[in-house]
Amino acid sequence: MTQSRFDPLCEGCDSKENCREKAFLGTPVILQDRCVGVISLIAVTHEQQEHISDNLREFSDYVRHISTIFVSKLLEDQGPGDNISKIFATMIDNMDQGVLVVDDENRVQFVNQTALKTLGVVQNNIIGKPIRFRPLTFESNFTHGHMQHIVSWDDKSELIIGQLHNIQGRQLFLMAFHQSHTSFSVANAPDEPHIEQLVGECRVMRQLKRLISRIAPSPSSVMVVGESGTGKEVVARAIHKLSGRRNKPFIAINCAAIPEQLLESELFGYVKGAFTGASANGKTGLIQAANTGTLFLDEIGDMPLMLQAKLLRAIEAREILPIGASSPIQVDIRIISATNQNLAQFIAEGKFREDLFYRLNVIPITLPPLRERQEDIELLVHYFLHLHTRRLGSVYPGIAPDVVEILRKHRWPGNLRELSNLMEYLVNVVPSGEVIDSTLLPPNLLNNGTTEQSDVTEVSEAHLSLDDAGGTALEEMEKQMIREALSRHNSKKQVADELGIGIATLYRKIKKYELLNT
Repeated sequence: MTQSRFDPLCEGCDSKENCREKAFLGTPVILQDRCVGVISLIAVTHEQQEHISDNLREFSDYVRHISTIFVSKLLEDQGPGDNISKIFATMIDNMDQGVLVVDDENRVQFVNQTALKTLGVVQNNIIGKPIRFRPLTFESNFTHGHMQHIVSWDDKSELIIGQLHNIQGRQLFLMAFHQSHTSFSVANAPDEPHIEQLVGECRVMRQLKRLISRIAPSPSSVMVVGESGTGKEVVARAIHKLSGRRNKPFIAINCAAIPEQLLESELFGYVKGAFTGASANGKTGLIQAANTGTLFLDEIGDMPLMLQAKLLRAIEAREILPIGASSPIQVDIRIISATNQNLAQFIAEGKFREDLFYRLNVIPITLPPLRERQEDIELLVHYFLHLHTRRLGSVYPGIAPDVVEILRKHRWPGNLRELSNLMEYLVNVVPSGEVIDSTLLPPNLLNNGTTEQSDVTEVSEAHLSLDDAGGTALEEMEKQMIREALSRHNSKKQVADELGIGIATLYRKIKKYELLNT
């Protein structure tokens, strides 16, 4: 409870108006289905309240982590042949934290319900089985000393964040409360994004997740702004999945990927015989297909002005008129749009309608570029390694700390897409069972730090920026990078992958820089 007096839980309390508590964070101690106590943190000042609110997960971990003292004390006091007492077993079994106890022969002696759920097994299939814990890094970078571990038993392996303790010849593995990067089905990841897939624990990502949770139930239009590869569609799908429309259609269309002459018929549909070459049966437009659901308009800045006017009318009147139709069709949709462009500048240049912008930009969401999320780099690295090893059926590799540091210093012009592509490359080239070291990194990444520092110094000395130089220096640099990539590859897809951008974005930039004959 982070807003005392205003929280529904405070209704009916005699001390509500005079309460000194600003925020309360607690966890019950459950014994044999009875609450026998509470461990809590209380804020009595606004500063403490804000501190708890901004670090809710960390403090939740801290409060509940105290319960592990019971486990450690129990194992210290018992001889190797003793059984865990029923009272403590009941308490541990009902903990929110996953607990595994392994004997001196590396066989599972005890596992609680939370650990079973995290590992996706039933008790009979793991008790007495040999199990192995392999740390992925050589130092702890997670809250409370947690580390990444590969937990292996039978022919199964799972990536788990936790602590491994050796106590009287036995091993105690305490799982972190939040397994955010492994708590969803990798197989469903591309099609079923949830808010947990917005991987990241830095301050801006925590704020983003809270914002999405608040605005998801609303029918208001949302505009997601961010550089290419920052995860704009993942955000759009997460909003849809958290909304009341979650079981209705989610229709996505890239306004830059479809030729202008086809975009109108794709969006609005047409009746049979509407124009030469039209299907004899007509076609349902994507706006109509999204009825009662969500329509995601990616790269909205590339929509032609004529279609902008038609889209505006559809939003205002809540109806569409298919090409060749004589009567409109009522539609009920929520629109989420996305762009990596400066629409304010487009409006000033007459390339984008101001009235449409205000209709679409009711709830603006700005995504941070990856270079501003250094705290999340290691978490994202293991997330993408886990995703690609599962998809490719490979053995999960470890990663050396110096590699993580190199990745933290990289500028990531392609953002998450570039990082994902790099991890897929490394999964393919690392020898089975070995650790990813710096010798496996592409040369451009190893040279990245020196080159970038030189670039930054030169730009700084010349006092150039997007504002005072019109972006000329950066655009020329981007043009040169694209030209060089085009000369190295025969496939536009390979060029886009190397640059860490989408294929539609590549074509748009080729046209912008007049590189069609390159």
